[in-house]
Amino acid sequence: MPLTMYKLSVPAFIRGFSALGGLLDKAEAFASEKGMPLAELFEARLAPDMLPLAGQIQRASDTSKNAIGRLTTIETPRFPDEERSFAELRERIAKTVAFLETIRPGDLEGSENREVTLNFTKLKVTFTGEDYLLQFVLPNFYFHITTAYDILRHKGVPIGKADYIGGLG
Repeated sequence: MPLTMYKLSVPAFIRGFSALGGLLDKAEAFASEKGMPLAELFEARLAPDMLPLAGQIQRASDTSKNAIGRLTTIETPRFPDEERSFAELRERIAKTVAFLETIRPGDLEGSENREVTLNFTKLKVTFTGEDYLLQFVLPNFYFHITTAYDILRHKGVPIGKADYIGGLG
C-alpha cells in the first residue's frame, strides 16, 4: 500500500503525543522523587527566547490539528493557551488526540495537491499540500516534541531516546 497523506500525518501525530504523555509521566515522577515543584519543569525553557515546556506542548497540539484543517475542509477545535498544570497539559494532549482520532484516511485523500497558503507577519508562503506536510508541518511538529524532550532532559529527568521514540509496534 502506498504512503498517503493520512499515513504520514495522523498516526505520526498520535504517536508523538503518546510519547509526550510518557515524558510527562516521567517528569512528574522525577519531580516528586526530588521534591521539585512541578512549576519548575512546567516553566522550564532551553533559552530565554524559547517557549517553556507548556508552550512546546501547545504548539505541537496546534501544529497537528491546524495541519488537518488546512489540508481538509474539517473545522478544527481551538484551544486557548491557558494550561497551568501538568494535568491541564495532559487534557490538551487528550483533546488533540481525540480530534485526530476522528480523522479518516479518506478525509485527506487528494490533499497532497491542495494549495495551502500561510500568512506570517512579513512572509507569505504557498505550498502544495504534500510540501506543506513534509516541509513545514512535520518538521515543526517534531521540533516542538523534541524541544519538550530536551527541556525535561536538561532539567535532569531520566529519559532517553526510547522514551522519545515511544512504544514500537
